[in-house]
Amino acid sequence: MSHFRISALSLTLAAGLLTTPALAADEDAPKGPSVTVLKAAKSCFANIVEVSGTILAREETAVRPERMGLKVAEVMADAGDTVTQGQTLARLNLPEGGTLVVQAPVAGVISVSNATVGAMASGKGEALFNIIARGEYDVVGLVPTSDLARLAVNQPAAVRVIGINDNLDAKVRRLAPTVQPDSQLGQAFLGITTNRRLLVNAAARALIKTGQSCNVAVPLTAVQYGSAGTVVQVVRSQRIETRRVETGLMSGGQIEIKDGLKEGDEVVARAGALLREGDPVRPVTAATNAK
Repeated sequence: MSHFRISALSLTLAAGLLTTPALAADEDAPKGPSVTVLKAAKSCFANIVEVSGTILAREETAVRPERMGLKVAEVMADAGDTVTQGQTLARLNLPEGGTLVVQAPVAGVISVSNATVGAMASGKGEALFNIIARGEYDVVGLVPTSDLARLAVNQPAAVRVIGINDNLDAKVRRLAPTVQPDSQLGQAFLGITTNRRLLVNAAARALIKTGQSCNVAVPLTAVQYGSAGTVVQVVRSQRIETRRVETGLMSGGQIEIKDGLKEGDEVVARAGALLREGDPVRPVTAATNAK
């Protein structure tokens, strides 16, 4: 009988030794709600200046005869035509008899044609034709002074013109040396590189790349704005830690963090007021980051 008691006591002690670590593990297990986290990672953001403006001819050449008192006998080109330098545009009758040929002084696109058979033509007054020289266009827009300081000649740009699905390549060609005193806006001229015929005065929007900035990036949803400033919630030792951050550029749902975070920090993917400093949480890695 005593042997049985000793054996039972031994089993009880053994069971206690087996269950003690499990109890300790439960005590050490993270408490609180589960939160989705992701690791802050380095990313590069393009520094973009946006310019809205209109399409204008870079250089427009007026075509007139050199003499007075001529009459249009034949018109051989019309508005919208692409012409080469030296191409015959019209024939004019001379007062004394004979004809005079009017030729295109430059290659390009005829933007306006006022030539009609029987009309008078002279070296003064309304031009017979206006030609967009070499088919070159500019986007001309107004830029705030703060953005104007970031622009420089030859910076690349992507231009979207109403009615054209693709972006057109462009470069900053010229910047106005002054700004309008009331609005503090200055003109920017962006030269467009394209073989397409564009509509003068059509609306356009240009995105000018002025450089890039590379820093830690997080989703926009991870950033909170409030009276305490701009903050991001970080999980450290399974507890919430609130960090004040300095933000920078934004792109594609991500925002640049210039100060306050370091690469590899576990950031709460969707910050909210329900999580407070020091709260215990159970971090769950976001599926997009679990690789």
